[in-house]
Amino acid sequence: MTDLQATNTIKTTCAYCGVGCGIEAKVNPLTRDVSVTGDKAHPANFGRVCSKGSSLGETIDLSSRLLHPFIGDEQVHWDQALDEVATRFSQIIAEHGPDAVAFYGSGQLLTEDYYVANKLMKGFIGSGNIDTNSRLCMSSAVSGHKRAFGTDTVPNCFEDLELADLVVITGSNMAWCHPVSYQRIRAAKSNNPNMKVVVIDPRRTDTCDIADLHLPIAAGSDVALFNGLLNYLVEGQYIDHEFVESHTEGFAEAVAASQADGAALAAIASETRLSERDLATFYSWFAETDKTVTAYSQGVNQSSSGVDKVNAIINCHLATGRIGKPGSGPLSMTGQPNAMGGREVGGLATTLAAHLEFNIDGDRDRVGRFWNTTTLAQGPGLPAVDLFDAIADGKVKAVWIMATNPVVSLPNADKVKKALQQCPFVVVSDCVAQTDTMALAHVKLPAQGWSEKDGMVTNTERRISHQRALLPAAGEAKPDWWILSRVGQRLGFEEAFNYQHQVEVFREHAALSGFENTQAQRLRDFDISALADISLADYNNFEPTQWPINAAYPNGKTRFFCDGQFYTPSRKGQFLALRAKPPENPTCADYPLVLNTGRLRDQWHTMTRTALAPRLNQHKPEPFVEVHPIDAKQYGLTDGSLAELSSKWGKMYARVNITDKQQPGDIFVPMHWTEQLASAGRMGSLVNPVVDPISAQPESKHTPVAITAYQAQWHGFVLSRQTLTNSTIDYQVKVPCQGYLRYELADVSADRPNINWAKQWLSETYPNLNWQYVDDPQHGVLRVAGYQANVLMCVMCIAPGPQTSVLPERNFLSSLFAKPSLSEVERLALLSGLPTAGAEDTGAQVCACFNVGEKTIRKAITDNALTTYQEVGKCCKAGTNCGSCVPEIKTILASIAEPQPA
Repeated sequence: MTDLQATNTIKTTCAYCGVGCGIEAKVNPLTRDVSVTGDKAHPANFGRVCSKGSSLGETIDLSSRLLHPFIGDEQVHWDQALDEVATRFSQIIAEHGPDAVAFYGSGQLLTEDYYVANKLMKGFIGSGNIDTNSRLCMSSAVSGHKRAFGTDTVPNCFEDLELADLVVITGSNMAWCHPVSYQRIRAAKSNNPNMKVVVIDPRRTDTCDIADLHLPIAAGSDVALFNGLLNYLVEGQYIDHEFVESHTEGFAEAVAASQADGAALAAIASETRLSERDLATFYSWFAETDKTVTAYSQGVNQSSSGVDKVNAIINCHLATGRIGKPGSGPLSMTGQPNAMGGREVGGLATTLAAHLEFNIDGDRDRVGRFWNTTTLAQGPGLPAVDLFDAIADGKVKAVWIMATNPVVSLPNADKVKKALQQCPFVVVSDCVAQTDTMALAHVKLPAQGWSEKDGMVTNTERRISHQRALLPAAGEAKPDWWILSRVGQRLGFEEAFNYQHQVEVFREHAALSGFENTQAQRLRDFDISALADISLADYNNFEPTQWPINAAYPNGKTRFFCDGQFYTPSRKGQFLALRAKPPENPTCADYPLVLNTGRLRDQWHTMTRTALAPRLNQHKPEPFVEVHPIDAKQYGLTDGSLAELSSKWGKMYARVNITDKQQPGDIFVPMHWTEQLASAGRMGSLVNPVVDPISAQPESKHTPVAITAYQAQWHGFVLSRQTLTNSTIDYQVKVPCQGYLRYELADVSADRPNINWAKQWLSETYPNLNWQYVDDPQHGVLRVAGYQANVLMCVMCIAPGPQTSVLPERNFLSSLFAKPSLSEVERLALLSGLPTAGAEDTGAQVCACFNVGEKTIRKAITDNALTTYQEVGKCCKAGTNCGSCVPEIKTILASIAEPQPA
């Protein structure tokens, strides 16, 4: 059989955000080569994929994988590893009780994995201590939904973004974080000249590219903004009184509470840091536009008042009856590919499976009878931040972490690291061999990764899709549901965890969703009982469908609440009486700036997957901090230099990006870097551990911090074909590139590196190279090149001071690694740092999908007199896939079109 004959096409889903894009993967199982395109038939994306999704085939290399079980540093058989986990958990439970153990899961788990984990911990171990990293991104939305609707119901669908005449995007850089949904809005706006887009965000992000109005709101003032909108709707008589009177409760109390904060535009403008004119514009557009969708995400949820923010938005939609209708409603944009699936199975410590609740009479008994267990947890367990605090305090003595990296992603991350270092027993199941969290594990369990896992996921709009395996499992990797089931059997629960295939788990999950789910018993929104007897063939061929999927809706249901019926005891939607509250930890003299955090366009979570695709590392290669020019001047920062950020909880280093897209007094840092890639780039070390009192979601958007210039005495970089050994250099960032690794370096030591130091460090990796160098102590310049025969293996460039402008151009030097050998001219040019004649310098990356640089785009524009981003796309492909780089292309076009000073 030839490689060509072995290739086949498999439909599956993307591994990244909550859009849940369908993809078609061309797979060669002989070579493990996978190439990805969008599935044009999948209703979440209709063929579009973002830069991350299109590069999935580049992330399945086995070099970074955990392929075998380990106890400590010893590779063991699966039986030994599973026995060790079961024995240690049993001992701790016997001595200290079930609440002394815990699971911490992830929205990267498939529904079947999540279901078994929840069933094992809550149903049979008997503790509520299973929480998930979804606590960090959407638990405030969950709580807001429950307060307003009675259940955690997302009422809308992505189609509503296209049907709306007004789309309000709040707390979301959708262009980068949900790029495919953002491109649907862009296309709809192009086709509907009446559509308006409002973006509410302290930063002027790329999402503002399609905005008719940007509201740079003061961090944390969302409740004041939407309370003001509710008052505007009342005073202008825009209330749908028939809907309010027939289908809601609490309206008068909500209005009275909002008026107590001051209803005048001037008061709201002062609170929100917005102009009265912009407020009036937003309020009038919302009031006068029947088809309005408010799409919100982490900027709303990640707050000490996140649940109130969610309900403030929902209040305005209930007041106008804009819910359950095409083109209208509040739409929570979920962060992870299966965060919704985790919500369905009770993956949060505060809920039971199938949208059943600890605090609702009869629900706990229902789950216990269905699972045939008498040891069901008595009540909620510890949510994420409390859970790791309990580990630090010694109350939780064993924790099993699955498919996530809390040492990086949780707030107050240094405390989390110390907690796990002192925890008596830590189990980590993951597909990656080296993470900050895996380094602390007593037992390491190899889980299957994307391309090997097989099961169901649910996206933001409640659409269940089948994530299919593309390749056989690597090494000894196993599905998470299998690992959990085998431990469950060893704990003495053989019958309850005797699963042989994931379809058996899914059938049970579906059956529980319909168990005693009637009006007379406890009517619930989540019901996929029509799938309780799904055959293996139908499971394998399952088409994307929105739940509920039951006798009433065998083909799914697009929207909830069309009939004005909710899931509260009265079947009426609930208004919440809300008052604006200041942030839990305000700024002060020692920490005068507000730290905002978020995602990047081309990276995902802690980069264990995306960093494997070299083109995804080029757009933003280092940890950085965005600072307004006023603050940069005040704190002595220069663009491109390094800064030290500090808070009450920790510190980090980041490259300075001075931009007026940031508001004075606010700074922004992305969340992705780990100790594996950056010596001091973990954003989580800084972040405020305060949580919302209802949802327990951490306050990741408002941490008081200080910023100072990092006083580097020297800086530089190394380009190397192989991974270098660890060094004592203060600032070190590793950037995986195509065919080589790039290391950015800086240090406060006055001892400038010399050739002896350089050769000693580099020779630990390359013991037998031929060296060529320039060592100029007078000017502080060091340039070193190492060759094997005539093949370039590594380059080091060092310069004095904090500024990087005197260093040679990295793009030219990088291009030399693609050459099989270097000429004498090229070797001399390398040390001079000046490109040889004809050498192409594409410039900094703009388009990650097609790896197109800024200089390539500028040349195309000037050579061909291009005037639109569409023309740029036709010329050099940039911006023609996911479209996330379109705002940057438009900025380049504008800069070229600007008249130059005489």
